[in-house]
Amino acid sequence: MKVNERFLKYVSFGTNSDEKSEACPSTASQLVLGEYLAEELRSIGLQEVELDENGYVYGVLPATEGREEDPSIGFIAHMDTAPAVKGDGIKPQTVHYEGGDIKLNENVSIRVKDFPCLEKYIGCDIITTDGTTLLGSDDKAGIAEIFSACEYLTAHPEISHGRIAVGITPDEEIGRGADRFNVEKFACDWAYTVDGGELGEIEYENFNAASAVIKVHGVNIHPGSAKNKMKNASLLAAEFIRMMPQAETPAHTEGYEGFYHLCDMRGDETFAELSYIIRDHSMEKFLKRKEFIAKLTAYLNGVYGEGTFEAEIKDSYYNMKEKIVPFMHIIDSAVSAMEKVGVEPMVIPIRGGTDGARLSFMGLPCPNLSTGGANFHGVHEFIPVQSMEKMVEVIVTLMKN
Repeated sequence: MKVNERFLKYVSFGTNSDEKSEACPSTASQLVLGEYLAEELRSIGLQEVELDENGYVYGVLPATEGREEDPSIGFIAHMDTAPAVKGDGIKPQTVHYEGGDIKLNENVSIRVKDFPCLEKYIGCDIITTDGTTLLGSDDKAGIAEIFSACEYLTAHPEISHGRIAVGITPDEEIGRGADRFNVEKFACDWAYTVDGGELGEIEYENFNAASAVIKVHGVNIHPGSAKNKMKNASLLAAEFIRMMPQAETPAHTEGYEGFYHLCDMRGDETFAELSYIIRDHSMEKFLKRKEFIAKLTAYLNGVYGEGTFEAEIKDSYYNMKEKIVPFMHIIDSAVSAMEKVGVEPMVIPIRGGTDGARLSFMGLPCPNLSTGGANFHGVHEFIPVQSMEKMVEVIVTLMKN
């Protein structure tokens, strides 16, 4: 099966994760896809295939004769899609791109003005959404590429390789993908997540990450008699927002610059809640960002009364760089594999995180490779077929070497 055909099959499964769910996986739809993926691994020829009770899919391609003592290498992707945008009922479109904007529907287009990277793909066959859902190349493209590489090797038994393990995780988009990953069972010396963006990206530096939930407790009095009595929680929440650093948001930062990101807000006069994520590559700056939230909360409590504001700050993951640097040969191998198949490698920091970040701290060094996609988590998401095909070549090269 061609990699794009495999990908289109996977996106027919709606698999949004749900951060409000306590189950694992957080949505039953992920188990449905997991069952399909496990059966596909068996049909490809992998061994020790399992879909466990938590929705993780594992499989092994044993080493060929004479390569049993080689390092064991893993390849990991995730099956869920970001919960903020509709991820079921996806209607993908394949467009042979000849330049200009791509019209998705009457109201939505991928415009070169907004997404100048689009012009790099003139002459390519680009898979897009219909403008009403996300596409799911984050990370079903990664799954399709890994599975296609495994299929290539099983179809060419003359190619020698060491032990190769495959792992597909649920709930990566809500920060739980590594929670129940069985590193011991996976039994790899190192691994790669295939969960990045445009073709050629190699990433081993990611954000340190935390969430911050700000709860605001107000006092609601009839507005006709509210003078000097009412504390409008929604207005107090707005004051908190105004006092946050206005230029330190995703829309104003790039590269190694960190940010605060307001993800959700809700409230009335009695109670309001703000949900932030905090990100920074530097641990020192990351700690200062969390400290700023705590100090701002304390200051506003000093103004409006103790207990008016509460800040619940929870760490999510950390920068994997310190865990990868002792194993830089795995980055060199990725660079070499890309160069061998004609892909220009770009070693860049992730402005986000992957399962690999947490797995690296669990004893499995795990940098991140591109999938070839762009504009993840939104209706403007797209992926060129030719980029997926190149990533299959990259993974096969890594598997052989």
